Amino acid sequence: MRRPWLLVAAAAVLPRAAVLLYERGSILASFTEKSDDFARTFIASGTFGFIPGHPSAWTQPLYAWFLIPIYWLFGPHWWSVGFAQIAIALGTALLVYEIGRRLLSPRAGVVAAVIATLNPYLIWHDVHLNREILDQFLAAALVLLALLAGRRIGIAALLGLVLGLAILGNTRLLFLPLLLAGFLLWQARGWQPVAALLAVCALTLVPWLTRDSLSVGCFTLTTDTKALWKANNANTYSTLAAGKWIDDVPNYPGAPDTPEQAFGVYRVYHRVEPVNECAQMRFYRGKATDFVVDHPGAKAKLAVQAAGMLWDPRSIRTQGREGRGGFLDKARTWVQPVYEIPLYLLAAVGLFFVPRRVAVLILLLLGYQTVVAMGFAGATRYRVPWDFLLALAGSAALLRVRRRT
Repeated sequence: MRRPWLLVAAAAVLPRAAVLLYERGSILASFTEKSDDFARTFIASGTFGFIPGHPSAWTQPLYAWFLIPIYWLFGPHWWSVGFAQIAIALGTALLVYEIGRRLLSPRAGVVAAVIATLNPYLIWHDVHLNREILDQFLAAALVLLALLAGRRIGIAALLGLVLGLAILGNTRLLFLPLLLAGFLLWQARGWQPVAALLAVCALTLVPWLTRDSLSVGCFTLTTDTKALWKANNANTYSTLAAGKWIDDVPNYPGAPDTPEQAFGVYRVYHRVEPVNECAQMRFYRGKATDFVVDHPGAKAKLAVQAAGMLWDPRSIRTQGREGRGGFLDKARTWVQPVYEIPLYLLAAVGLFFVPRRVAVLILLLLGYQTVVAMGFAGATRYRVPWDFLLALAGSAALLRVRRRT
């Protein structure tokens, strides 16, 4: 094939465009990310927060900043968001192709990219308002850079920038720079690339940390530690076991309204409720820590449950899920496992056929995601941005079988 990237582009764009046209009425109408509220408020008032004049850090900021220029240039429309996110999905597919092409073979790059981009969950998920669209693009970029860096300080510095952006989009990646620093140290056997990675990553984060310190009152990436508490308290296990999600965990008795709850009051009554985000951050973080320390057995049980939910080949079906009871549910039940189970098997075999450093990086990254899920929560949408790693290993297995037949 003279232009293999065209096949990759078609596999990425055409199915998503079809889903976007079918779903156009619901893209901005239901199950939207709170970053949408931040983006709309910023366009209307210049305030990064829920309410004009009241800055907030109650979200991971990157996705909101992705939406802001789209809303400003084109307005908040299904087509403006949908096609912008399809462009990001295309970029991810091309990055996966480039990883496979450079480190395995051009044919492996095509196979891996097509398999990864045709993930049934992603085809639907990528066109809706979900911040994981940026997670997967940055994940593919950091994998490519990590494998190319070696002793090259410039590429290591670029990797630090990508890691910083990835953390701004997903704070669960906060410790990933340390893992990749160790990987670079193992590859390059020198401290200069590692220093460049860590320094640039820190410099990428400091401006936002400073903004939160000046505007909100605390030097932090996000004040929303209530999410951590919802994933780590006495009611979490039974809530998840009942088919619900951590958002369904009962509120802490007597706790003040969160910024998100105060925003609900503002929208209905146009009344601004006072909120101390920094105090709430410390409160919920302390409660989550107390639960882990005081109830290690219950936390261990939660960790096993979270890992199982993360790696379940079926799409997690919570009671408040999108499309409950319809075609989407049937796809979750049947289509996703038909895709995912063979992918798991191929990846397990393919790890023996990829270069050792590629296999090591894949295992490190998937292991990191599993450990983080055990500390926080596990769900399909947390894993699928990294499923391209399975596709890379799986493509090596497929091509090895093809050569032997």
